[in-house]
Amino acid sequence: MNRATKTIVSTIGVILGLSGIDHGIFEILQGNLRTNGLLIQAIGPAQKMWEYGGEEAFTIIPNFLVTGILAVLVGIALIIWSLGYVHKKQGPLVLFLLNVLLLLFGGGIAAPVMIYLLAGITATRINKPLNWWRKILPETIRPALAGLWHYTLPIAAISFLTGLSIAITGYVPGVDVSNPERILTICWSFVFGGGWGLFLVSIISGFADDIQNNWVNV
Repeated sequence: MNRATKTIVSTIGVILGLSGIDHGIFEILQGNLRTNGLLIQAIGPAQKMWEYGGEEAFTIIPNFLVTGILAVLVGIALIIWSLGYVHKKQGPLVLFLLNVLLLLFGGGIAAPVMIYLLAGITATRINKPLNWWRKILPETIRPALAGLWHYTLPIAAISFLTGLSIAITGYVPGVDVSNPERILTICWSFVFGGGWGLFLVSIISGFADDIQNNWVNV
């Protein structure tokens, strides 16, 4: 098993699950109300904290309460699966199916699409030789790359969660809430620049680490 790759996928999967739970909690808070179509705002008017703090989501269930409960349950399942079972034979397939359910049951849009893209593709490499990566990552740079993920992975996780917090609250120290466009820019910078970008760096570094240590079939 490629141990670094597994750790990185598990971390991204947990982040994805937490994002789904976040959406689900706010949908539950909206109560037993009918949704107005497939696209919804997870955060209702009563809980909304700033202009862009609606957390858009998609749901096939025409009820906020039921949607929220399902989003929370799927989010929890994603966390459990990512931590304990993603390295199993059907691990990547179940991860994909849970992510589809998260997308269909109000668990958000950006995370199930963009963040899962990293986790889903990488999960297929957990128990397979990294021959292609061995070719494109020269031996001269592998030792330097191999250690990076220990630093970039926690930074990516913190950055994504910070962006998620800003998306909910609109709070950025030193930035007035009357400037929502700037807050939104900072939010997406944390989510995609620090989060998505550093998750990608972590994956490449993890591959280099696993190549160096030859974890597959060990």
